[in-house]
Amino acid sequence: MVKAKKHLGQHFLTDLEIAQRIVDSLSLDQDKVMEIGPGTGVLTQYLVQRPNVDLNLIELDKESVEYLTAHYPELSGRIFFKDFLKLDLKEIFETPFALIGNFPYNISGPIFFKVFEYRNQIPEVVGMLQKEVAERLAAGPGTKVYGVLSVLLQAFYKIDYLFTVGAHVFNPPPKVQSGVIRLTRNNVKELPCDEKLFVKVVKAIFNQRRKAIRNSLKAIPFNKEAIADHDYLTRRPEQMSVNDFIELTCMIEKNPLK
Repeated sequence: MVKAKKHLGQHFLTDLEIAQRIVDSLSLDQDKVMEIGPGTGVLTQYLVQRPNVDLNLIELDKESVEYLTAHYPELSGRIFFKDFLKLDLKEIFETPFALIGNFPYNISGPIFFKVFEYRNQIPEVVGMLQKEVAERLAAGPGTKVYGVLSVLLQAFYKIDYLFTVGAHVFNPPPKVQSGVIRLTRNNVKELPCDEKLFVKVVKAIFNQRRKAIRNSLKAIPFNKEAIADHDYLTRRPEQMSVNDFIELTCMIEKNPLK
């Protein structure tokens, strides 16, 4: 057996019904699938049963890689001993692919920032992560957990919180509950504003989420007098929809410092 390693945030799912349910949450629209952190293959065993699936595994634990290589000879050459966060995903797939995994809790945020980076190549994501983080990604405006990743991802994805998983079905059990979510790419090809500026604006505003937006934008150079009376500037971050953030970014872009 593969031993779960604390420094890698490993908690192995032991409930096969839940594993099957996670895999079944992935649509059949993509024949190319990348699984992150397969561990002992609890999801892999169901993914390989899918007809015509081109499955590739990304695993940072050498012991898990050896286990998977021995138990899934049909995946020879498609099990990669690599760090997903440092990987150029186009090395694995040059065309669109679905992403799935029981994501390590300690790097779930960075994983989804990478999904945002590769959004035009990843049309779908199904993943299990810490319940609070899953809820945050799917949260809408007006909620306390609505944040940077909520806005960035929802600009390009429809996000569904699917179901909650208790700690007792893992070995070792984590100290938190887990949540399974699905991201489905929407029809937005690109935003009507500078996307790098959009990210900068969203981060600047949520970094001071207790302040009115007027104060949060001080670090961003633009002609602030041009929009000084706009309602957006009196709001708090959680009062802004994704479209509000896009519109605010457009306004900033159209009013540079002279």
